[in-house]
Amino acid sequence: MQKPTIAGVGFTKITAHWKQSLKDLASEAAVKALNDAGNPEINAIIVGNMLSGIINGQENLGSLVAESIGLSGVSSVKIEAACASGSAAVMWACLSVLSDLFDSVLVVGVEKMTDVTDNEDVTSALATAADYDYEVFFGATFPSLNAMIMRSYAKTYNLSPEDFGYLPILMHKNAVDVSHAQLRFPIDMDGYLNSPMVSDPLKLFDCAPIGDGAAALVITKKDGAKNSDHLVEIAGFGSATDTLATYRREDLSRLRAAELATTRALSMAGLESKDFDIVQIHDAFSVIGYLNLEALGIVERGKAHEFVASGDAERSGALPVNPEGGLKARGHPVGATGVYQIAELALQLSDRAGPSQIENPNVGVAMNVGGTGSNVFVHILRRVE
Repeated sequence: MQKPTIAGVGFTKITAHWKQSLKDLASEAAVKALNDAGNPEINAIIVGNMLSGIINGQENLGSLVAESIGLSGVSSVKIEAACASGSAAVMWACLSVLSDLFDSVLVVGVEKMTDVTDNEDVTSALATAADYDYEVFFGATFPSLNAMIMRSYAKTYNLSPEDFGYLPILMHKNAVDVSHAQLRFPIDMDGYLNSPMVSDPLKLFDCAPIGDGAAALVITKKDGAKNSDHLVEIAGFGSATDTLATYRREDLSRLRAAELATTRALSMAGLESKDFDIVQIHDAFSVIGYLNLEALGIVERGKAHEFVASGDAERSGALPVNPEGGLKARGHPVGATGVYQIAELALQLSDRAGPSQIENPNVGVAMNVGGTGSNVFVHILRRVE
């Protein structure tokens, strides 16, 4: 059985797009991906998005995107899985191609988060990824829930504030020369430690920024691809869930759903964690990035900070992590993030990543986390020779 194949990639810069609408961003990314794939016939469109109904007053994105790119009449739906909406859309596109239901599927992840007048509005919108009745109703915010995880993790493994700074420092370093990244400036440890406290112990530089952006992929089968010079195979994928409410988990210092999703993706791909050449982690918060590395089987629990501090996660290191800056610095338009991650991997594995290109990667993995770990998707990509 042929594996799903990425034939085309497209995305927008992540920033505050004041002059572009949700539809404009989705269309731009979609057209770029279609052109990159040689403009194949598209049988279906799957849109990943989390917040359009709350922030933009727009649902029914399947029809919106199809019409905006001249494909009205094509089957098209929106999928939502909180911050993992983008990778959820990719997984369902893969299933559609594997089942022979559709030959070629366009995946579009899009989010426009700056169309609000108050940051509290965005915070409230993001909190819909948590348990409303037992967390949000009593005042919990998404940053405060992640701060609780960070506090538990630091206590369990006796980590200092500096230990959490290594990841955001690396992400900002990676983003400096990436044209589509949102935060293209370096930070150092003093800057990290002195950044404002958001929710103790979570600092401003532990948190990914708010931004607008869209990314798109054309997923098909190798035999049906028009352009064969930059194909990348989706060798395996897996998803899993955990309790929606963070407080109901037995251990706050691990992501159980992420571990399960990784096991399932590796099994489908017939690979092991040691086979990874490049990693895309979901570093919406520094501690979640560390938990990703541990759930992927790359490092022992409690040792992620040592791995990043050692230099092994650098572009030139033993296992590069988020060479374009990750959620922390490339940006995190939540419903689009999973598609960005997979698009970045596809470019790396076809040697088209520009300044962030690492040396000769063959296998890459992307982990996309919904909520505080309640819905996780893992995709493993492999170079097509």
